[in-house]
Amino acid sequence: MIELRHLRTLLALRETGSLVEAAERVHLTQSALSHQLKDLESRVDSPLFMRKTRPVEFTRAGLRLLALADQILPEVRKAERDLARMAGTEMGRLHMAIECHSCFQWLMPTVDYFRDHWPEVEIDIPSGHHFDPLPALAREQLDLVITADPQPIEGVHYAPLFRYEGLLAVARQHPLASQGFVTPEALADETLITYPVEQSRLDVFSQFLTPANVRPREIRTAELTIMMMQLVASGRGVCALPNWALSEYLERDYVSAVKLGEQGVWSTLYAAVREETLEAPWMQDFLRTAQETSFAVLNGIKPATRDAESIA
Repeated sequence: MIELRHLRTLLALRETGSLVEAAERVHLTQSALSHQLKDLESRVDSPLFMRKTRPVEFTRAGLRLLALADQILPEVRKAERDLARMAGTEMGRLHMAIECHSCFQWLMPTVDYFRDHWPEVEIDIPSGHHFDPLPALAREQLDLVITADPQPIEGVHYAPLFRYEGLLAVARQHPLASQGFVTPEALADETLITYPVEQSRLDVFSQFLTPANVRPREIRTAELTIMMMQLVASGRGVCALPNWALSEYLERDYVSAVKLGEQGVWSTLYAAVREETLEAPWMQDFLRTAQETSFAVLNGIKPATRDAESIA
């Protein structure tokens, strides 16, 4: 009567708080998700949540099924992992590079969890490498690259992890702090603080400034997010960062954040892997763990779209 897909849908509804975002999480249309929930309610002969509430308020029946989901789904995941390990015939290697300065917030919990469940897989994150990660992935120097800038390389597959919005961080007293969004022209008189990477690989340039043919008055770089925030808070410049990277500073009221353009600037973060290792049980488990951990610890991210899933 109750299927695993029902339990996963209820968990997504609890975690996201809305039907729209829950549908994105489980890769269904909102109509299909509503139909699935109504079917489940008819099976248990009871409503599971209160309509038109946000966040969603669950009924006693809904809470009981959520408790069941919390109990059963981790055991199902554990059994799936154990079966995958039994089916594996060789040890793996997972050497990765990160083209994302603010990704350690979710990547480290992912690696720690994965290491505990796949001790036979050799994990390493080389530092100070002096090569382009994606070509190095194709040459088998690396096994996985976290990137928001997929390049067409033969034999490399890009598995979408999640979508995120880039926001402009400004000092609380900055004139832009009171705006609902900023235009590219508004940054022409600003000092833009960025990570020390090529401008073409930064969303604020590739998706916002360059198409409008606008350049900031000055560009300066900083290695660490906290250094960027200190500069922004003291009025030394502005910077564009993923929404999840700014969340802790916004919660502390350290800086303010403004949307980049009326529609916002959204990007997709990918895990690039070689096609030959994509179907390895340990690689599939790492990708799944990375997605689950991201949604558990990051604020403001969304599931990747179907268009993003088609990139290879």
